[in-house]
Amino acid sequence: MKIFIKNLIPVFAVTFFLSCICFNSIIAQTKDIAYYISNAPFKMPGVPVPHFADKKFSITDYGAVNDGKTLNTTAFAKAIEACTNAGGGKVFVPAGTWLTGPIELKSNVDLDLEKGAVIQFTADHTQYPMIKTGGSNDNIAPESPLYAYKATNIAITGEGVIDGAGDSWRPVKKSKVPADVWYGMPTSGIISSDGKLWWPSVDAMNGESYLQKLKGKTDATPDDYLPARDYLRPYMLYLIQCDTILIQGVALRNSPKFVFYPNHCTNLTVDGATIYNDWWAQNGDGMDISACKNVVIYNCLVNAGDDGICMKSSGGKDTIPELQNIIIAGCTVLRAHGGFVIGSNTDGGMQDIYVADCNYTGTDVGIRVKSNPGRGGLVKNIYIDNITMSKIQDEAILFATSYEDVPAGKNSKDVSTTTDDKIPEFTGFHISNIKCTGAKTAISMTGLPGTPVHDIYFQNINITYGEGFISTYAKDIYLDNVTLNAGDPLYSTSKSKNIVVDGKQVD
Repeated sequence: MKIFIKNLIPVFAVTFFLSCICFNSIIAQTKDIAYYISNAPFKMPGVPVPHFADKKFSITDYGAVNDGKTLNTTAFAKAIEACTNAGGGKVFVPAGTWLTGPIELKSNVDLDLEKGAVIQFTADHTQYPMIKTGGSNDNIAPESPLYAYKATNIAITGEGVIDGAGDSWRPVKKSKVPADVWYGMPTSGIISSDGKLWWPSVDAMNGESYLQKLKGKTDATPDDYLPARDYLRPYMLYLIQCDTILIQGVALRNSPKFVFYPNHCTNLTVDGATIYNDWWAQNGDGMDISACKNVVIYNCLVNAGDDGICMKSSGGKDTIPELQNIIIAGCTVLRAHGGFVIGSNTDGGMQDIYVADCNYTGTDVGIRVKSNPGRGGLVKNIYIDNITMSKIQDEAILFATSYEDVPAGKNSKDVSTTTDDKIPEFTGFHISNIKCTGAKTAISMTGLPGTPVHDIYFQNINITYGEGFISTYAKDIYLDNVTLNAGDPLYSTSKSKNIVVDGKQVD
């Protein structure tokens, strides 16, 4: 049995999937992208979308074969090269299954997938060379299945599917999967000595210990990292320092790690895309928007093995936020660790984020704001409005400053979150018109002794929960017309001050 179900979503979720599409369609009919830009609670610049010459380059004209067996890596490369050399246009992928190795998207190219087209990335990991990624840390990692570096005016559009063969890369935790999946894992993999983790290969299982041997080796080359390739795993759609980008209509699924990871990009629009990973996919984040500016994510559907739609920012200066001017509107997140997520990397700074008219159903946490010392920074001016949640496993709304990022095969005791620099600071959040039917905890806020979570404003909140409002190291928290249903006590505060409910202090 393969880990990933090749249909876009499992059969049991079809009905709910269709209802989510209806929800998003209603939003789309009443409020378009221009509406959200003009009504953002901060000065949101217009986000230009790419435009392309009226030229078409079909991959079949460059030797592509849709038998699902022939590697079409060269055909994709030739079509894209011809397109960009001609001044740009559309690289067309007809209906059919097109097996390929990594694809590099270049400037002025629209990779357009016809309905019924599947770009199937190969499970042969030898096709993914080790490279310097060119990201903020210029790490060495396997080449991503689909990537672009410093490209401008690019798009991925259409009604087709892009599959990252992630089930051939990811480790699987026994504790996270149904029994039939665990006992159906491919015998080509290997079970850890404690019986808790399935690895796709011996190299994957031993990768971390091998990397320890390379520490301090200043002259290490990408080839030196080859034995750790299976362990490191690539991002599926990785865009680095690109400008004027459109992702529209396509379905992106089954990633080795994060599905979609734009890093230091500007002017990005994601419109009507579907992002799918199984809910047990290790590090299988949906969208991780990292250190980007001028971004709109609109009318998208996400199911993920980790965070759903996540904001990250690293390596910036305190006075110049690396992530800014973000709109997320009309989106639905099903299974995920969080619906809308900030962090854990926030040390680059974040501000001016507007999340509106979204639906989170079955996520571990609804609104998840997390970081820890060593990777924290200033996060401010965040506006979250009109969010509907149901069947939330843990907190409806969470602020956490001691997040533990635990890799596969590790325990929380192995992770250190104590440092004296890069301290997270969460302030200036405006959270309004939230309805949640079912959560273990309504609102949980945990700051740090010297840097509490502060100046957070809640208005028109209705949450059915097990535990109510819990705070530690929080101050100047204002709750207006907040209804918490069930549980007692409603408010439990520790080392907090000026927690104000409808004008009355409760701490």
